[in-house]
Amino acid sequence: MVGAGSGLQFLQAALMTQAFGAYVAVLQEERGWSKTALSGAAALQQMEVAILGPILGWIIDRFGPQGIIRIGVVVFGGGLMLLSFTDTLPTFYAAFVVIALGSSLCGFFPVNVALINWFERWRARALSSMSFALALGGISVPLIAWSLQTFGWRATAFSSGVIAMVVGLPLALVIRRRPEDHGEVMDGIAAPAPEKKHDSPASGSRDFTAREALRTPAFWLLSLGHGFALFAVHAVTVHSITHMNQGLGYSVAQASLVYTLLTISQVGGVLIGWAIGDRYEKRLIAAGCMLAHMIGLLLLTYAVNVPMVLAFAVLHGAAWGLRGPFMQALRADYFGRSAIGMILGLSFMVIVIGQIGGPMIAGILADMTGNYRAGFTILAVLAGLGSLFFILAKRPRLPAAAAG
Repeated sequence: MVGAGSGLQFLQAALMTQAFGAYVAVLQEERGWSKTALSGAAALQQMEVAILGPILGWIIDRFGPQGIIRIGVVVFGGGLMLLSFTDTLPTFYAAFVVIALGSSLCGFFPVNVALINWFERWRARALSSMSFALALGGISVPLIAWSLQTFGWRATAFSSGVIAMVVGLPLALVIRRRPEDHGEVMDGIAAPAPEKKHDSPASGSRDFTAREALRTPAFWLLSLGHGFALFAVHAVTVHSITHMNQGLGYSVAQASLVYTLLTISQVGGVLIGWAIGDRYEKRLIAAGCMLAHMIGLLLLTYAVNVPMVLAFAVLHGAAWGLRGPFMQALRADYFGRSAIGMILGLSFMVIVIGQIGGPMIAGILADMTGNYRAGFTILAVLAGLGSLFFILAKRPRLPAAAAG
């Protein structure tokens, strides 16, 4: 399950999520589309995820993620192939709607729910494996950038769609719903680990329903903290290569190598999370990561030399890799797994503020001012302020079980 889920994450990251910034740099130069217009495609993708979130969560809780993930692989691959035929901005947006739909159905959300249902004691470690694959996908950005410049964005997009389906479908077939449905148990052990009693429902208590989770401050604080983190993360994903290319004077290939260092650092952050995520207070670690996001983005914004750019890559990448898996693990720890699909889906309606706002704020202000300094500075400050949400997001009391 972890291997298949990680493989699916790697494919999406390598072929589009992490590589989108390289597409932005090439398309802006070739087609003349503005930064705001290209940011709109990323925003459109995230809006679709937010709209589908609650519906997708309900379907996953009721029927399991396995069928949805298989359909999503085909749609995602088809969307990439459709992208290769676009000539106008509206058709470019239409292709991204299809890519976004496929990504929603086979991506981070449903695969995370699948792993949450299979792990409790080692939940942070399992979810960190997913982020490890996401980071590894970023290492392939120079390869995608090379392909874009050597073969063109059309050939790169079409071949990416073929790869997504040929490799992704066998991986999707491995995903299963719950261990109980297959004669297995969570974590592969017969009994819960005694040292993690605080992570298991207490006697006389039960998991939260989605309605009950919505009534807790923790749901909103975690969602807002996650959203504020994504102000920085998504702005960097979409615009950092263009900023380094147009603002700092790096070539697309050189900027892609810096992005590779970022993803290597992300791998390092994931490995740290793998080691400490199930031992220490996740919300406080996440709060510290928010400050690292802020400092890293400010270093990139005002970079005057190579060491500042490299420091950005290390700080931002490590913070992303360490914090990312904790976002879903915290929600599962706090609310249980019975309605986790719906709870995660509802949370996407909040975190979308960062997913959309980050790229759009950076793109609009860059078009207005001629550089990314104003936009990146605002987003860095927002990420730093977001640390307060995690500090305040304490575990809610589990609801009492109904009397038998």
